Formats: sequence, C-alpha cells, structure tokens
Amino acid sequence: MPKYRNLLIASTACLFSLAAVAQAPAPTTLKDAFHGGFVVGAAINTAQITGKDVEGDKLIVEQFNSISPENVMKWEVIHPKPDAYDFTMADKYVDFGIKHHLFIVGHTLCWHAQTPAWVFKDDKGNPITRDALLQRLHDHIATVVGRYKGKIGSWDVVNEALNEDGTLRQSPWMKIIGEDYIVKAFQYTHEADPSVQLTYNDYNLETPAKRKGAIEIVKKLKAAGVPVAIVGNQAHLHLDGATAADEDAMVTELAAAGVKVAITELDIDVLPSAWGHTADVSLNIKENPKLNPYPNGLPEDVQQQLAKRYADLFAVWWKHRDAVTRVTLWGVTDAGSWLNNWPVRGRTSYPLLFDREGKPKLAFKEVAAVPAR
Repeated sequence: MPKYRNLLIASTACLFSLAAVAQAPAPTTLKDAFHGGFVVGAAINTAQITGKDVEGDKLIVEQFNSISPENVMKWEVIHPKPDAYDFTMADKYVDFGIKHHLFIVGHTLCWHAQTPAWVFKDDKGNPITRDALLQRLHDHIATVVGRYKGKIGSWDVVNEALNEDGTLRQSPWMKIIGEDYIVKAFQYTHEADPSVQLTYNDYNLETPAKRKGAIEIVKKLKAAGVPVAIVGNQAHLHLDGATAADEDAMVTELAAAGVKVAITELDIDVLPSAWGHTADVSLNIKENPKLNPYPNGLPEDVQQQLAKRYADLFAVWWKHRDAVTRVTLWGVTDAGSWLNNWPVRGRTSYPLLFDREGKPKLAFKEVAAVPAR
C-alpha cells in the first residue's frame, strides 16, 4: 500500500505542477502593461509599412497600440515638387494602422529639416514673400491633413521650432513669415481636421530654458484660440543624460501649462558621444572606432545600466499617467534604429527594447514590470 500511496502523492504533485503551468500568465506586452495609463507606440519604417519586415510587423502588432511614421509623411517625401504629391507610402502607413486597430500619429507638417528647398523659393530661386509661403503652408496642410481626416488621431504640427536657450529658431519659416508661422500652422491643421489632436514636438525639453520656450509657444497658441492638445518631448536620451528627476519636472511643468504630454521619439543611446546629446539631424560625424565600442554585442553591465535607465523613466511617466498620453519608441528593434548611422555611419547601436533579432532585452522586462511595482 505505501508504494501506491507514494505514487498517488507523486501523481497529485504532478497535476498541481501542470495546473500551475497552465495558469501561468502569458508574457506581458508593452500595450498590456501600460493599459489604462497611456498608449505605447513605435515609429515604423518603409519595410514594416510594406510588410517586407515580417518579424518587425509581428512585434508591432503584438507589443504596441500606436504607430508613428519615421519618414513617409515628411514634406520631402509626401510633397517633393510644387505640383506633385506622393501619397503612396503614407496611404500604406495609414492603412497598416487601420488594419491593426492602432492609434495613428501623423509626423510632421511644418519643419525646417527634410523640407525641399523649393518650398521657400520663387521661380527665380529667390526667397518668396510671407504671403506666398503662408499659402504654400496652408495648401500643404489642407491637402495632407484633409486626406487623412478621421483616420489620423494626432498630428505633429510644428517640429523643433526652438533653439536650446528657448528662443525661436531662425528657420526659413521664421525668417520669411515671422513667429506667427506656428500659430498659422496650427490654425490650418485645425481647420483641415477639427477633431485631430494638435501637437508641438521638440527635443531636450528636459532642460528648463528650452521647456520655458515650449510653454511660451503653448501660451501663444491658447491666446490665439488654437486648441493645442499636446506637447511632445522626443526623448532622444543617453545613459548619462537627463535624469528621472529632470523628466519629472518636464512633465509637471508642461501639464501645468494646460496640455497633455507625449514622449514621441524615445530611444536611449549607449554609445559614447563626441558632439553633445542632441537630435539635430544636420549633424554628421566622421567614422571613428572609439565611437563604436560594441560592434559584437552589448556588455552585460551596460545592458543592466540601460534596463535601469528605461525603468526609471517609465516609472516617472507611469506616475504621471494622468498627464502622459503616449510613449513612442523611435524604432522597433536595435537593427532598425537610426542611431546605427547617425551621426556616425556604420555604428552598432543598442537603444531600444528589442535586440537585433527582435528578442526582448533586459530593458524590456524591467519596463514591463514598472506598473506592477
């Protein structure tokens, strides 16, 4: 009898073990982890939009509930010539979002970079007049925003209008139109789609001076009766850059100005910097082996630093989930990150939550655990 009794106990233990396995929760996704707080997005590229990056698409659909376009809606792509629009990839991008029930972000309508030179010149190559440039801005916004009315949930209307000291950048928009170009761009967007969220987007808003400039923009828009909904902080960060306390102050002050906050282009660079931490796309640094220290993989101690950095930041945004509406990573996997080639071409970068094979990194696990802490 003892023999059978022992067998029964062993069998019962096995059944309990199998039941425990069967009841174990499925691996947490980012969109599920932060459900009820904010949506989690990814900027997607052409290969993902067209379906060529099959594994990347699986990750997007599984992990995220919002998307932003890396490049396909920028002026140089969507409106390359005065009399020609090219909506091929933008249409596919929006269709992708609709098909997979994702919150769709439009990026971007008015920016000094990736805007063709013709926009600011007349037929003779001279700078055009204020009225002529305003008309071009109006027509571009009316055409692009109008095409996706009711489909796109939020537009980055004006991008990177500030200098680091918080003053307005002397872009062609500013020089030709004047500082009210920002108000005009927001007005035109609201007219084209009254239901869409209007966002001012910039980088380094963790710094007080630049953040003050963004708040001044919000004040001017509100004074003009323009319904600005969101200030987007790009959050192109570095391991040793802005602290969690800086991020906390940024969200607190922007929310106090009467807007929601979106983290619009998040990544964390682990590679050494020789130029200062910025997102200025005009920078270009020559190749240097010292700036590419991890060509064969990220050391474990740096993985841990990256994981802690991500978790600390997400903890701040989760704390402020009443004010933070969206957190979007600028890319899906390390393999597709822009930081592999900017501002130094050919580097091996590790700034995202999924590695080059699409596998979750330690940083992913730490981030997904934030709401449960």
